[in-house]
Amino acid sequence: MASANDPASGFPLQSLPYCSFLSSQDGNAHLGVGIGSFLLDLSKLGQVGLLHSLNAETQSACAAPQLNSLMRCGPAAWSTLRQLLIKLLKEDASSKHQSKIEPLLIPTKDLQFFKPIVVGNYTDFYASIHHATNVGRLFRPDQPLLPNYKWLPIGYHGRASSLVIGGGIRRPHGQIRLTGQESPAFGPTKQLDYELEVAAYIGTGNSLGEPIPIAKAAQHIFGLSLLNDWSARDIQSWEYQPLGPFLGKSFATSISPWVVPTEALSAFRVPSSIRPSGDPEPLSYLSNAASEDAGGIDLTLEVFLSTARMRETSLAPVRLSEGNLCNLYWTFPQMIAHHTSNGCNLIEGDVIASGTVSGPHPGSEGCLLEITRRGASPIQLPNGETRAFLEDADEIILNGFCEREGFPRVSLGECRGTVLPAHGAS
Repeated sequence: MASANDPASGFPLQSLPYCSFLSSQDGNAHLGVGIGSFLLDLSKLGQVGLLHSLNAETQSACAAPQLNSLMRCGPAAWSTLRQLLIKLLKEDASSKHQSKIEPLLIPTKDLQFFKPIVVGNYTDFYASIHHATNVGRLFRPDQPLLPNYKWLPIGYHGRASSLVIGGGIRRPHGQIRLTGQESPAFGPTKQLDYELEVAAYIGTGNSLGEPIPIAKAAQHIFGLSLLNDWSARDIQSWEYQPLGPFLGKSFATSISPWVVPTEALSAFRVPSSIRPSGDPEPLSYLSNAASEDAGGIDLTLEVFLSTARMRETSLAPVRLSEGNLCNLYWTFPQMIAHHTSNGCNLIEGDVIASGTVSGPHPGSEGCLLEITRRGASPIQLPNGETRAFLEDADEIILNGFCEREGFPRVSLGECRGTVLPAHGAS
């Protein structure tokens, strides 16, 4: 398939990301696999007999509307299915099955996507030291990082029910206390922000009371997606002490419709440690040589903004920042090992989010809070508009991809969301 070899598509044969989409044939959600500018209908692939070499459990999982059943099958089944799909879609093998496969390839343009996974729990971490430092300087110039940051992955339990794919993000109301005011007021946020993040989906969990060792933590990750944890900074700053984020975060979190299997990212693994000399070594339950040698992922992450005026004048979205997942201080295996170290049980479909991913240089910040210094230094857009925080009708587009010489580009697709006016706004 020609589009699979197009570097711009980001969905080569080596990737094969999963999604859930609305089938026009029966009106139900089906699992799909991205290949170039098309997707392959997994449910129909089973119906035409091309999954017969898989065990019954995996075949049944491919006919499900979302990925949870496949996740429960375990890493060996994930890999077996992936190798079969690669074999079926290879150009040199396509002639044998062409008459069966071609009708099952659907252009991805204009398809309706669903959440690919039923998410039971969502944990958001704070794993980027550059983000933590930049934000800390805004509130605590003399002590940007709190004493525990370099000892453990900090996280909080988010709201799984408000995870969404695409569409509009309603500007939330909440309590806000402005500087110099004695009492808070209730109203729509004036400091709406995005957060550039990556989500790791738990494929297989652990029993309650049984921690996941750091050496085995990576085996529990099914795949990665882009994630935007929308934030109302003025609501958040008033409510977060002493128990952390609440209504300033829980109104919406966007995820990409695509889940890239971890096996597709193996060529882009990099050493995980960015710890400077003098930083404490992780405690033993967070330390593993194999994980440290290849615990990071060289994944480029971008944020684009499109305003209503830009769309009216046919201007392309403007890139606000570019970062990389390899800049995390804590890796996903370390997050999982810490999360379960007290015996907490994870289940298939749980989302483990990286927290805002920022880099060490200007232009690599993962949110407007950092870029505009809490609104004090608004950004200038090419058409003359300015932004301190997001305005109604602004669209945020997250993009992520891996590149390496000798390998095709592997994309995480896009994660989009558009700001809708607050309830009651004219």
